[in-house]
Amino acid sequence: MFKRKAVTSLFALMAGVLVASGCSDSSSGDGGASEPTGGQGDSATVQFMHLWPPGSSAEHHRIVNEIIEDFETENETISIDLQVLSNEQYKDQMTILSSSNELPDVGMTWAAGYLDPYVEGNKFAPLDDILEDGLRDEFVAGTLEAYEKDGQTYGLPLELNTVYVYYNKAIFDEYGLEAPETYDEFEQVISTLNENNVEPIALGNRDRWTGSMWYMYFADRIGGSDVLTDAINRSGSFEDPALVEAAAKVQELVDNNSFSSGFNGLADEEAKSMFMNEQAAMYMIATWDLPNYTTNESVPQEFRDSVGYFKFPTVNGEGDTNSFVGGPGVGLFVSEDSDVQEEAKQFAAYFVEEWGERAVSEAGVIPATIVDGESLDLPDMYVEVLQDLNDATNLTLYADVQMSASVAQTHLDLIQALFGGSITPEEFAAQHEAALSAE
Repeated sequence: MFKRKAVTSLFALMAGVLVASGCSDSSSGDGGASEPTGGQGDSATVQFMHLWPPGSSAEHHRIVNEIIEDFETENETISIDLQVLSNEQYKDQMTILSSSNELPDVGMTWAAGYLDPYVEGNKFAPLDDILEDGLRDEFVAGTLEAYEKDGQTYGLPLELNTVYVYYNKAIFDEYGLEAPETYDEFEQVISTLNENNVEPIALGNRDRWTGSMWYMYFADRIGGSDVLTDAINRSGSFEDPALVEAAAKVQELVDNNSFSSGFNGLADEEAKSMFMNEQAAMYMIATWDLPNYTTNESVPQEFRDSVGYFKFPTVNGEGDTNSFVGGPGVGLFVSEDSDVQEEAKQFAAYFVEEWGERAVSEAGVIPATIVDGESLDLPDMYVEVLQDLNDATNLTLYADVQMSASVAQTHLDLIQALFGGSITPEEFAAQHEAALSAE
C-alpha cells in the first residue's frame, strides 16, 4: 500500500525494456553512450537505474539529475551511468537483469515482500556498514525496519507515507466540533454529525486496504506498537485479546453509523470524491494525498483552506499518538555483485542525504529521512507532518505488506467481512491465526 495508484498495493508492490525510445539517460538527462562499469585506474563508473521518467515524474527526474551532477562534482573519480524506466517497465527489467546477474550497481526497490527474493538470492548487498556512521539516525523511526531481513538492512528508503484522519474544518466549526484526541471524543464527533444528517467518515472499503488502516490503528492503540507485527511474524498470536478488541472496535464504529452509506461497495476514489466534495466530514488516507489539501491548484482554494488533520486518538486512555501506520515508498539498493560496490554505497548514501529537503520542497514528497520543515518554504500542513515524523516513535508497516501474498489476500477479505458484519471479532482473529499458522 505504498501509494496504491503507483504500485497496485503495497502488498503487491513487489513485482521491459527501457523507456519507449529504448535509450538510457545520461546523468545530465541527455542520453548518450554509457561507459563501462568498474574501476579504470583511479576512476569508477556506477550504474544507476531509477523509475522516474521526465514525462510522468518531471520534478523527481530533475532532482535526481541535480543530485548526480553534484555528486560527480564532489567526487571527480566517480561517474554515474544512468538508466530511466517507467514503473512497470522497471519491474520487468529488474526480473530480467536479476536472472542474468546484471543488476545495476545502484537501483530502486520496494520493501517487505518485494525485497525477499532478491535478498534470498544474494542479489542485494547489506548496507549496515554505511548506516553506522550516523546515517541510520537520519531516518524516521521505523522506516529502515521495512528493508531489514534477518537483522541486516538491504535498502535505504527515500519516501514515506503515514496515515492520518483528515477533516473538514468548516463542517466541524458549523457544529461546534474540535479534532478529537480520545476515542470517546471521536465517538461524540460522530454522534453529533449523525444527529445533523452529515456523513461522518468517507470510506471506500471495496478496496479493503482502506479498512485495514482503521483496524491497524485500533490494534496499535489498544495493544501497543508491536502486537500486530508480532502476530504476523509469529512471535505473537492473532488471537491476542488486543487484536480481538481492535476488531470489535471496528464493528462498533460500523454499528454507530460512522461510515458513509454503502461503504463496503465504494472504491477509495469514490470516498475521496465524497470528502473533497464536502459530502462527508472526515476521511482517512496516507500523506500521498497532501497535495490535494495544499498545493493542487485544480482543487478549489476554499476547500484546501478548510482541511485539517488529526492523529488517530487514544483508546480507553491507551496508545501513543506518535505511533503511526504507514510505509516507506521506494528505496535504494546496492547490488551484491557490483564491481564498484564501495563507490556504489558511497553514491547511495549521498543520494539519500541529499534527497530529503529537495524532494519535499520541490516535488511535494514526504521523505523517509528527518527534515526540518520550518526551515523550508512549505505549506503549513507539510511543516506539521514533517514535525510529526520527527517526533514519531514507531511506524507500523501496512499489515498486508508484512504478510505473504496468500495471507495478505485472506487478511483483506476478512477486513471486508469484518466491516460488513458477516464474521465476529473472534472469528476474524481465529481465521487470521489459522492462515498464518498454515505457512
